[in-house]
Amino acid sequence: MAPSPQPTPLAQHWCALSLLHERIQAHLERALQARHQLSVREFSLLTVLARQNEGGKGHLQMKQVSDSVLLSQSATTRLVTRLEERGLLERAFCPIDRRGIYTHVTEQGFAILDRARPTHDEALEQALAEARRDPQLLPLVQALDALDLGAGGAARPGA
Repeated sequence: MAPSPQPTPLAQHWCALSLLHERIQAHLERALQARHQLSVREFSLLTVLARQNEGGKGHLQMKQVSDSVLLSQSATTRLVTRLEERGLLERAFCPIDRRGIYTHVTEQGFAILDRARPTHDEALEQALAEARRDPQLLPLVQALDALDLGAGGAARPGA
């Protein structure tokens, strides 16, 4: 039997990036579920929809929302429905085009998002701190630390 070919450096880098993402995602999921009964997808959707109204930016079409949370339109619709049933979102028809439907965060949705943000940020910092201890993941975390994302993009601890 011939030996299996070694992965290319590019494939090894992709595996490391994927591993980092999976570890962070799992850490965030556990923390958000335990403290706020929110999944990472639900938190992300609430965040996207909450930002849509900041500074009068207008509304997002469902396709734009789907693209923002990296889900299909049907999966996004199911997610919106779940959050609507919990009272965190509400839908309204577009006054100009009745075929269009806007989704808005409710007061209850903003409240849970405000409570969940510190949990999310703390869990993210914890996941990155753990990743810094893994020699395979350290360069990726350092690359994240070096990113300058403008306001709030200061270097992270341990950078």
